[in-house]
Amino acid sequence: MQLTSPRLRAALLAAASLTLVAAVLPPPKPLGIGDRLFPELGNPGYDVLSYDLSLTYKDNLSPLDAVTVIEARSLEPMERINLDFTHGKVASVEVNGQPARFESAGEDLVLTPAQPVAASTPLHITVRHTSDPRGRGDGGWVPTEDGLAMANQADAAHRVFPCNDHPADKAWFTFRVTTPPGLTAVANGVPGALPAARAGGATVWTYRTLHPMATELAQVSIGRSAVVHRTGPHGLPLRDVVPEADREKLEPWLKKTAGHVEWMERHVGRYPFENYGVLIARAKTGFELETQTLSLFEHGLFTGEGYPEWYVESVMVHELAHQWFGDSVTPRTWSDLWLNEGHATWYEALYADGLGKYALERRMREAYQRSDQWRAAGGAPAAPKAAAPGEKIGLFRPVVYDGAALILYALRQEIGAEAFDRVERRWVAEHKDSVASTEDFVRLASQEAGRDLGAFLEPWLYGTTTPAMPGHPEWSAPATAQAPPAAPAAAAAAKP
Repeated sequence: MQLTSPRLRAALLAAASLTLVAAVLPPPKPLGIGDRLFPELGNPGYDVLSYDLSLTYKDNLSPLDAVTVIEARSLEPMERINLDFTHGKVASVEVNGQPARFESAGEDLVLTPAQPVAASTPLHITVRHTSDPRGRGDGGWVPTEDGLAMANQADAAHRVFPCNDHPADKAWFTFRVTTPPGLTAVANGVPGALPAARAGGATVWTYRTLHPMATELAQVSIGRSAVVHRTGPHGLPLRDVVPEADREKLEPWLKKTAGHVEWMERHVGRYPFENYGVLIARAKTGFELETQTLSLFEHGLFTGEGYPEWYVESVMVHELAHQWFGDSVTPRTWSDLWLNEGHATWYEALYADGLGKYALERRMREAYQRSDQWRAAGGAPAAPKAAAPGEKIGLFRPVVYDGAALILYALRQEIGAEAFDRVERRWVAEHKDSVASTEDFVRLASQEAGRDLGAFLEPWLYGTTTPAMPGHPEWSAPATAQAPPAAPAAAAAAKP
């Protein structure tokens, strides 16, 4: 006779159930939600409500121990649940408190719950795993001189933690980061509790977002950092994270942010999140990144030679503008990327114009001259070509920066500055904390113009050649034209 406890009996029955289910299901395979540019990104069948991510950092040469807890709701009956996850080892998985079978298929982690999941069912998923920061070079963790930061755009969050890695599924986040003595951890959002000490001098840092966020915008910074607090317009908390040794040297740049926020608010309305700041990392990424509430910048942008002050400021405004365009209003698909980068480039250019350093009309004229070349190389702004294999940020070409800002300039030329400003304000107000598409933008612009703009915008968005610019019949884009100097967004920002 063998005696077992009720809990052990339940575990044995669950394991037996998993074996029986696995025996009748076909082999697992990676799934996606059908994004044209990333067909296996995201997963069908459920909606994520929140992530609770616990990370224990040792050093840059060791995988982090991690626990990811996902609260979700099923949208349809499911025998399996696909999560996006790779570059980590999974120790165990539970679904609604019961052990679940797990297998890898491509870059998916495929879970088989003890019982099939019915539609409209709450899902509580716990994954115990590692998160590996070592030498991948394809996004996710970015090693810095004193720790780590994150750069998850476009499809790299699942190289850090299991998730539904598509911007169409935004969720709330909680981060719990354990660091060795002497290091500081900072993440998106606001502190959820005071830093807690653990045995051996380790510290647990907790943060939570007050607005939903796309996985590609998650940020965790670990390092020997100074966290600088100040106040922006209408009491907005500003929080900058910089290397301790550079605190004073970077202050002239940090103190500009309040003015940048005030400038953006004059153009599009109230800042949409709980706080804002810049994260300056000692790392070479080749880009800056609009991680939500805490934009990531390369240290060299502020300390390197050859960058005039107006240029650095315009790049800072570019990333700040993304907090409205891309973060608060998130693209429904990656083909809608032009809505993010076109708007951020537009306000970057408008800011530089206001400084009297690079006239907006000149920049748009130069972009117009190159637009056909950009379309030939990268596709139309709203139908960009996919990145080449092994070039994860190859999607971020000039056609979705200045080429997309050119669409906004054409729209303003067509409907007038007042109607255009109404479009911009309505866009960020009506789609706040949500996702939106190119079709949504065309519909809203048409409403403000008082007429259907579909026929006007269609060739600007999807054409292989650039339409005539309203108000500028003299502008041309001959294929044989000598290329003008690159505009700042195209030059600085091989940037996501």
